[in-house]
Amino acid sequence: MTSFGTAYGLFALAQAQDVQQKLRDELLGVQTEETTMNELNALPYLDAVVREILRVHAPVRATGRIAAKDNIIPLSIPITDRYGWTHDHYKIDKGTDVTIPIQSLNIEKALWGDDAAEFKPERWQNSPEAVQGIPGVWGNMLTFLGGPRACIGYRFVLVEMKAFLFTLIREFVFELAIPAEDIIKKSAIVQRPYIKGKVDQGSQLPLPVKLYQRV
Repeated sequence: MTSFGTAYGLFALAQAQDVQQKLRDELLGVQTEETTMNELNALPYLDAVVREILRVHAPVRATGRIAAKDNIIPLSIPITDRYGWTHDHYKIDKGTDVTIPIQSLNIEKALWGDDAAEFKPERWQNSPEAVQGIPGVWGNMLTFLGGPRACIGYRFVLVEMKAFLFTLIREFVFELAIPAEDIIKKSAIVQRPYIKGKVDQGSQLPLPVKLYQRV
């Protein structure tokens, strides 16, 4: 989870040099190279960047569950099926396979707004009201799921990602090697990056790296 989250994070920052520099400015404001977990968690823009990375680039696209008992799920907005019938709930029978579309919910416009698919860490300064009701274990999103079967290592993932970004962004500039649209994702438990037309060459996400020249 950490490696893919960090890789997609660097990919997102390579596409948004202004965000990368803003993050770098915050990180360079820390006077030590050996920070504590509490110090990392106290950096607001780093926190917003990590939240946005894991929202837009959820390492796991979807997951599944099997209903342990019959249940009824109420719908906040009624839907009309192909036969013209309107429904305000779903009936789930015991044993039904249920798919949880993590990535789709993370970029759903009805929740996040018309720019839902865009990488904008600033959205976390005032997240939409609709987002507040998402029952995720962290960040009002389903990247780590929620409830008793949520990802048990999510805190470790977060601090690892923050530590990696703290170290890398302070020292290096990351850029795109190829157009961003030429990077595609394919799910194999996690969403692995591939170069369009070169899937047979295996998972890869090339990013040129330059040493950052501090003034």
